[in-house]
Amino acid sequence: MLVNMKDILKDAIKNNRTVAAFNVFGYEDAMTVIEAAEESNAPVILMTNKDAVEFMDIEYYAKLFRTMAKNAKIPICIHLDHAKDYNLIVRAIKAGYTSVMYDGSQLPLEQNVENTKEIVKLADVCNVSVEGEIGSVPYSDKNLDIKEIYTKPEEAEYFAKETKVHALAVAIGTLHCMQVQDAKIQYDRLEKIIKLIDTPIVIHGSTGVKDEDLQKLTKYNVGKVNIGTALRMAFATTLREEMKNNPNTFDRTKLFKRPMEEVKKVAINKIKLLGW
Repeated sequence: MLVNMKDILKDAIKNNRTVAAFNVFGYEDAMTVIEAAEESNAPVILMTNKDAVEFMDIEYYAKLFRTMAKNAKIPICIHLDHAKDYNLIVRAIKAGYTSVMYDGSQLPLEQNVENTKEIVKLADVCNVSVEGEIGSVPYSDKNLDIKEIYTKPEEAEYFAKETKVHALAVAIGTLHCMQVQDAKIQYDRLEKIIKLIDTPIVIHGSTGVKDEDLQKLTKYNVGKVNIGTALRMAFATTLREEMKNNPNTFDRTKLFKRPMEEVKKVAINKIKLLGW
């Protein structure tokens, strides 16, 4: 069933669970994530990131993912990830996305607050949930011009109060696109944040989070963790093997079968670690 993010995050937190949010790029990974969530009897969030939007118009993703979500046996939210452009967010909402993230993390605090408030005002009318970000989670690729800014608890409190976002992404030690699980979570910073706000927390870059930390985060008001690189690594690694082992196979649906199976295994494991 198709839902927005608000209720599934609150329900998960009440039960010391966290909702897995997976960056997906089309039918192959979206379907395997949905199957993993159904087998785990867990809600799930299908996210569309910047790379996906640059590859294909968001309206096409919306039609595909909305249809898949409506036919699923578990609650599914479709979410636009890391959008910095107001017009893209409007397009996503018009196309049927049930949740959006406005990323003003590289802006001065007041400008981030004002821009996010405008998005929340628009989204509330459409029953669409909004995620904001305070502080900034950088990328493992140091060539990308993204500043690392650890979240200040008092700024998180101010941001949450002023914007009334439904979920708040914070920077507490993770990196986007990490390929190994060696992120060092700053639990002291997280504890200070959750003492000041009751907004569900979001952790980006969670491929790099150790299994024991994923389990631990379910006790810290973390409603959502973002996972993308782990799925891409599973799919691409297995696809390379399939192409090497089957040089005369040109039907991509046959080559995709094992990569999809491996993505499903990863998704099930992450969902289980998050309490489901």
